[in-house]
Amino acid sequence: MSERGNVSKTLLFSAISRRAALAALFASAVTLVGLAQPTPSFAEDKKSIKVGIISGEDEDVWRVVVAQAAEKGLAVETVVFNDYTQPNEALERGEIDANAFQHQPYLDNQIKTQGYHIVRVGYTGVWPIGLYSKKYTKVADLPEGAVIGLPNDPSNEGRALRVLQNEGVIKLKDGTGILATTADIAENPKKVVIKELDAGIVGRSVEDLDAAVVNTDWALKSGLGPDNRIAQEPVADNPYRNFIAVKSGNENEAWVKTLVASYQNEAVKAEFDKVYKGTGISAY
Repeated sequence: MSERGNVSKTLLFSAISRRAALAALFASAVTLVGLAQPTPSFAEDKKSIKVGIISGEDEDVWRVVVAQAAEKGLAVETVVFNDYTQPNEALERGEIDANAFQHQPYLDNQIKTQGYHIVRVGYTGVWPIGLYSKKYTKVADLPEGAVIGLPNDPSNEGRALRVLQNEGVIKLKDGTGILATTADIAENPKKVVIKELDAGIVGRSVEDLDAAVVNTDWALKSGLGPDNRIAQEPVADNPYRNFIAVKSGNENEAWVKTLVASYQNEAVKAEFDKVYKGTGISAY
């Protein structure tokens, strides 16, 4: 090989070496940049969240929750809804980060019918559903053919029918689950007429009915009190405890644990008891 050939070969190796060196340097720089970037922490990943709640008394309770969360470094903004159908849809769409308004039978039905990806992360309270009347003071006084209002969503309708069964007003078919409907009524000795209404309306309709099974929170909003309640579901082993819920996959996030802890404490319990006057019971 000629001297010129040797020179060319030397230059070629030199150029390759420079390119290799530059590539190695670039790779090292990328690696260093990657290493320099901190792993996302709670403070960086979620320091501000939105929580969906139902309007009314719960707004007072959540003002205390917000204050408790702020002390733990989590900013909570409450988003207030006026009916039960909106908070899960908003959570599924990512418009809010969590919600707090429902019990497990309701969520199970929503998942079944709407395909939501939502999970329970921490209990809040239980509001025993009751049978209310402004015309009668005892269940035994209800006349034959009495018109009784019930909430029309599947989980609460089944719950309401069980209140009527416990009081001997009706009897459900054997083996009927918690999502019972009027089609599951096997016996109706007083021939009562069941009127299915939206959960937010049934309480305000008591004046026009002989009685109505009303969720406690809606009873309070409708001006119904203990004097109007002629029956109530048992509190022991109640499957209708309400809870905070988040999108599936977020349940182990640090901000979720902070949010739950911001609710489950004595300061919030004191406000809860004050606001609900014994009609709701802390359940965690």
